[in-house]
Amino acid sequence: MKILVIQQKMIGDVLVSSILCENLRKAYPKAQIDYMVYESTIAVLQGNTSFDNLILFKEKHQKSKWEYFKLLKSIRSQKYDIVIDAYSKLESWLVVLFSGAKQKISYWKKGREFLYTYTVKRKKISNTNLGLIIEQRLALLNPLHLDVKLETFPRIYVTQEENDFAASLFETHGIDQFKKTIMVSIIGSSVDKTYPLGYMSQLVDFIADKGDVNILFNYFPKQIEEAKTIYNGCKETTKKKIYFSVLGKNIREFIAIMNHCDMIIGNDGGAINMAKALEKPSFIIFSPWIDKKGWATFEDGINHVSLHLKEFKPDLFEGKTDKIIKKETVLFYREFSPKLIYPALNTFLETHLK
Repeated sequence: MKILVIQQKMIGDVLVSSILCENLRKAYPKAQIDYMVYESTIAVLQGNTSFDNLILFKEKHQKSKWEYFKLLKSIRSQKYDIVIDAYSKLESWLVVLFSGAKQKISYWKKGREFLYTYTVKRKKISNTNLGLIIEQRLALLNPLHLDVKLETFPRIYVTQEENDFAASLFETHGIDQFKKTIMVSIIGSSVDKTYPLGYMSQLVDFIADKGDVNILFNYFPKQIEEAKTIYNGCKETTKKKIYFSVLGKNIREFIAIMNHCDMIIGNDGGAINMAKALEKPSFIIFSPWIDKKGWATFEDGINHVSLHLKEFKPDLFEGKTDKIIKKETVLFYREFSPKLIYPALNTFLETHLK
């Protein structure tokens, strides 16, 4: 049997959808399982043995119709028995159409029925603490009626060499590994997913005041000016606990460093999802325009906690469409003051700094 799983999206989605491969491997141990993803996301899949081949959707496939056609032709030649399309956009529709697979599974949407042999309606409400995004992915396996206990937790695998790298880095920078180390995701992937910089400085101060801890900042090199703004906004006593320059040069280095941390706090995004896959406790601040029910995965109020402004000031959201909320994100964020966050953050820190 040959199976193709398609997830052409960002790191968090690729990581979550890897559980499809995990469960297919359990159900069909002798099958060939291939996973189609964007080339930029493969770092989170290294060491994962649940699939046989990665099929990379590269920039050239987006820019050149000929290169895209060659990719479609190579997929056609594999003669897949099953294709599971977790992406379900134009790029994947053509892959599904050309695959020639007998079973083609994806999410239901009016007008797409002709593409797939089975469609699954996306759940709107989560029934467990897995999070809606994971429940939706697992639902794609329903048409196969797998006779196995489903894996629900996406994982990242770290090599000994990577662990040694992180240990050496900590030693070089004089980070006391007997202290708790907290990674703070200080900046989101975009401005409208980033907690206000001044507010973030206050949160970092609050974290530093809770104990004798090491604090690392997670940000992209291109965000260094914003990172400096947050650092400069912190108290001098806090700055002494921040190791500002301990930053991975790539995703695998971040993963290695995160694996040596005790928890992660900050903006929702890929860093949070990677930390969870490393089984690290998380405290997430969601952007006002993001519906947290999708990505608040494994939330139990202890190891995984998330906050959204709507939980504190629901009246602000009444009569506002998602489009308006996103457009007015700055105004909404202004209402999400650190004082609203301190009580839950205090409980989280007291639990995990013991």
